[in-house]
Amino acid sequence: MKYNSSTGRKFFISMNYLFLITACLLCIMPFINILAVSLSGSTAVAAGKVNFLPVDFTFSSYLFVIKSERFIEAFLVTIERVLLGTGVNMMLIVLCAYPLSKEKQQFKYRKIYAWFFVITMLFNGGLIPTYMIVKMTGLIDKIWALVIPTAVPVFSMIVMLNFFRGLPKELEESAYVDGAGHWTILFKIFIPLSKPSLATVALFSVVFHWNSWFDGLIYMNRPEHYPLQSYLQTIIINPETFFRTMANKFDVSSILAYVNNQTAKAAQLFIAMLPVLFIYPFLQKYFTTGIVLGSVKG
Repeated sequence: MKYNSSTGRKFFISMNYLFLITACLLCIMPFINILAVSLSGSTAVAAGKVNFLPVDFTFSSYLFVIKSERFIEAFLVTIERVLLGTGVNMMLIVLCAYPLSKEKQQFKYRKIYAWFFVITMLFNGGLIPTYMIVKMTGLIDKIWALVIPTAVPVFSMIVMLNFFRGLPKELEESAYVDGAGHWTILFKIFIPLSKPSLATVALFSVVFHWNSWFDGLIYMNRPEHYPLQSYLQTIIINPETFFRTMANKFDVSSILAYVNNQTAKAAQLFIAMLPVLFIYPFLQKYFTTGIVLGSVKG
């Protein structure tokens, strides 16, 4: 269907495109700069010659980082945290959202439990009580200290709750008529229809666990137990110690020609960003996919 656009309409569309392109460039440019710095020689970086293209192209910074045992340990800790944390999050999100999505006749105390979760979004016990609980339960310096305190992300649970409420009631009623129980309805009907929402909240959990650094510094006493972001935070605060330690493993005269604090940090930051950047394209399609299409047949 064709229609004639007015001059004002064309101007509005052009400004929209211009704004969106500018916003995209502002988001992408820092990544390009970090990549360029990580692939450049130390002399060019120190002289401020690197913007968006590498100068004195070299992979020395990445080779320098890969040989860091502490970086590899932190990377593996973060992988373990993401797998455990996302799994626990998704299980508890679904198990909490399903009963809370029911009507009052099916779940009498639904509102009480709903308010209990909402209050935890507004108030918390504070850093010191939380640390004392984690310590007294014996979780200090264990991977579960990074998983259990954030086991139920309430915002994601509310997203799933509202999604479950939007599913056609006829699906559930027909399942009851056929003799299905709550577990069957949850795993055979609700979860298969919830792929877009499940993918969205799963991505939220993955990004949260991957980017968290503060809890690692608090609950981990031994640096080899730090997750990746906590490890990178220590490097940003005190880069000289890291560089001095790593330089002992190389021929200093040769490595300083290609690697310095800035290039090493840029290489580590870019490697740390890659997994999340790799996951996004595969889950992006679920954000715009129709939720339920043709579920109820006449």
